[in-house]
Amino acid sequence: MRAPEDIAIIGSGINSLVAAAELALAGKRVCLIERMDRLGGFIHSSERTIPGFIHDTFSSWHPLFVSGDAYKELGQELHARGLEYCNADGAVTASIGIDPTTGKHRVVVADRDPKSTALALSSPREGSAYLDMIDDLGKNASTVFGAFGAELRSFKDVSRIALGALKKGKIKGNEAFLRDALMSGRSYIRSRFDGWEADQLWSPWLLHAGLGPDSATGGVMMPVMALTMHGFGLPVVKGGASNFVAAFESLLREKGVRIMLNTNVEKIRIDAGRVSGLMTSDGPVAAGTVLANVSPQALYGKLLDNAVPAAAAAANRFQNGRGAMQIHLALDKPLQWLDSRLNTVPLIHLSNGSDSIGIACAQAEAGLLPAEPTVVVGQQSILDPSRAPAGGATLWLQLQEVPFGPVGDAAGLLSVAEGWSEELKAGYMERILARLEEFAPGTRASVLAWDILSPADLAQQNPNAVNGDPYGGSAELFQNLLWRPFPEAAGHRTAVKGLWHIGASTHPGPGLSGGSGHLVARSLI
Repeated sequence: MRAPEDIAIIGSGINSLVAAAELALAGKRVCLIERMDRLGGFIHSSERTIPGFIHDTFSSWHPLFVSGDAYKELGQELHARGLEYCNADGAVTASIGIDPTTGKHRVVVADRDPKSTALALSSPREGSAYLDMIDDLGKNASTVFGAFGAELRSFKDVSRIALGALKKGKIKGNEAFLRDALMSGRSYIRSRFDGWEADQLWSPWLLHAGLGPDSATGGVMMPVMALTMHGFGLPVVKGGASNFVAAFESLLREKGVRIMLNTNVEKIRIDAGRVSGLMTSDGPVAAGTVLANVSPQALYGKLLDNAVPAAAAAANRFQNGRGAMQIHLALDKPLQWLDSRLNTVPLIHLSNGSDSIGIACAQAEAGLLPAEPTVVVGQQSILDPSRAPAGGATLWLQLQEVPFGPVGDAAGLLSVAEGWSEELKAGYMERILARLEEFAPGTRASVLAWDILSPADLAQQNPNAVNGDPYGGSAELFQNLLWRPFPEAAGHRTAVKGLWHIGASTHPGPGLSGGSGHLVARSLI
């Protein structure tokens, strides 16, 4: 009979991989249990369209990982096992939209160098405001990133952050920074800039944090995104995201981690108020500690019998955010943008900034297909030519303002009577391609094949994407930071001894940082 594990981990997304690797390196006996036939959760790549074209199926960009504590701990081990990144040296991201007064295209580009970015803005005043934004966050970076990397329910951690902040600046200065941090992105931009460029460039990035332009904390997340990309770029994994998972799997197997694929966890076993292991579709797994990388609904409503009533009730009230959609295209040639600067930019948003995003978010929240959604255009094959055959290109389109169960179409053109049918997916894709065609003519004719994942498809692929939300629940302030996932069970240590909650539903929230896995691994080590 197999000896009990020190630690069993449910699920194999980024936080599980990080925790398993750090714990195994520290000599712990670890078991990693995954319902799918592969590791990685929303990290995967494959030839989803036609042979020779490699698409990152779900997530793709790794600035949060390479800038985080988990990478500091594990980066050398992963690179020794084949992980390679491709990154941008110059232009890193851009946004293109329509000037509402003239109807002409307007474009803004961010370079890895913030000074070059500022110089390219429309006036010295805007450029100076841009550098002030970066500088202000830089002065408070230890506080901000310290909060992302701390247990916010720990008096010791919070005291350390607070004392550090007070040493760096007077109370009045810290109060001003805190006020800015709690602003919405729209209000933050209005308080600092006169023009449209910073808004159009960085407001779309709030969607990648599960926020909208009018969500609290946009005033800190927007400059965090900017500072991170200026400092670390937008790295993608050479050869596709599955190579990232392969490096982790190699490390885990080498360190003796027991990996159970195609295995469902049915219950968390509790004896005398303490975790004793798991019941799985392959039989019991004995373990003194369990890390659950699952949604709050699954943890408190399915896996735990006799959960704390307040936590179970709060899990039922936990709010998921908007759904998302992925469109993968194989092209016979790279995009040819009307503004040729965009031909070499890895990630571009089609957006008019907070105004168009606010409308699209409101339509999606009301259950409508947005008439003019924000479109994330990922040109990974610019950075990594191995993604496509010579002369061809891949395109990764992401839509983050989509209802899970559409009740109508804001444009009044598409029928939603059958839900996310193949017909509706294809019709909505054509809307997106028509928008892209306006800025990059010839795109539609260059499409060789496509693959579409609707919010319903995402939910089917990954049970943590409840209602097609890939960000583990709304990241509005009432479900964020100190209160993620909710006050009755905030923090990673649960009321059950030996049971820890990790993943996007827990602090520090969504993104590929591996933050919660690292925090819990450090606590256990």
